Amino acid sequence: MASKKEKFYLVREDFLPEGMKKTLEAKKLLEVKKVDSIHEATKSVGLSRSVFYKYRDAVFPFQHMVKEQMITLFFHLEDQTGALSHLLSIVAGAGCNILTIHQTIPIQGKANVTLSLNTNGMIRELDELIHDLKQQEFVNQVEILSSGVS
Repeated sequence: MASKKEKFYLVREDFLPEGMKKTLEAKKLLEVKKVDSIHEATKSVGLSRSVFYKYRDAVFPFQHMVKEQMITLFFHLEDQTGALSHLLSIVAGAGCNILTIHQTIPIQGKANVTLSLNTNGMIRELDELIHDLKQQEFVNQVEILSSGVS
């Protein structure tokens, strides 16, 4: 990292130079252990090692810079046996820590569920998780009610 007076900026991905984007890709490959070395990671993404070393301590995914992320999700579910259990399994499998669960009594075959999550340990991107949750046959609706740093 930089000196004591570090300044951080939030920059949209499409404005980043190609070298920074590829450094992030290489770091992700190393993090999820899809490769065993920096050499393999840089080769996989088409990046020189010198560019990787230039940016590796300066560019981070936004989620890695947030110490603890809290999010509240709202679901409108079909009343099916095992639906909530399956939903919780998907969320836990993404590395989220489930803090609270609130489920209404099903009315006319539908129930509302609100989950509060700590996403600090997430191993997937939030948008990927939301997409997967929406694909479940028993899920009619998924909304992010709130999100913020605790």
